[in-house]
Amino acid sequence: MNKRKISLILFGIILLLMIGTGLAAAAEITIEESNQNKTFVILGCALAVTITGISSATGLALSGSSAVAVTAEKPDLFGKILVLEVLPMTQSVYGLLTAILLMMGAGLLGGGADMTVGTLAGVGAIWIGLTVGLTGISAINQGMVASSSISAVGRNPDVAVKGIIYTAMTETMAIFGLLAGILLMTGVGLL
Repeated sequence: MNKRKISLILFGIILLLMIGTGLAAAAEITIEESNQNKTFVILGCALAVTITGISSATGLALSGSSAVAVTAEKPDLFGKILVLEVLPMTQSVYGLLTAILLMMGAGLLGGGADMTVGTLAGVGAIWIGLTVGLTGISAINQGMVASSSISAVGRNPDVAVKGIIYTAMTETMAIFGLLAGILLMTGVGLL
């Protein structure tokens, strides 16, 4: 072999070692980067909980005002009306569940404080929080449907079950958001 071929082979080996070392260094996440990614997870939790919470509170206000009016005239319908009135609250439960799962996946809950969180998981948590939060806005519309259902029950108590079905249909969007969030958590390594 001549010197030129040996030089090219050595250069290739050195280049491969440099690339391999660079990739290995890029794969290692520092504590500082992990902590920044955990901050992103906290932001994702905050988005999921606050958006769904505000939406549920708005939906509960809409359905609650109708519930109070009907209950004032027909107190015996309280039980049927209560079920309809609380349905918009479930979206906030989805936001809370999302936050708990994100925190557990990032080691912020359950004793895994020394866990390393990668960039994909950190940034992914923001989008997961938004996904669950924005689909949880359906609680406002659910409050509107619940309000109409409560009014209908006030006129005809026999339609309570049908009103529950109509009101629950609006929640389907939030269920899809929660399911997508859980699947995304699995995809980015948080579950």
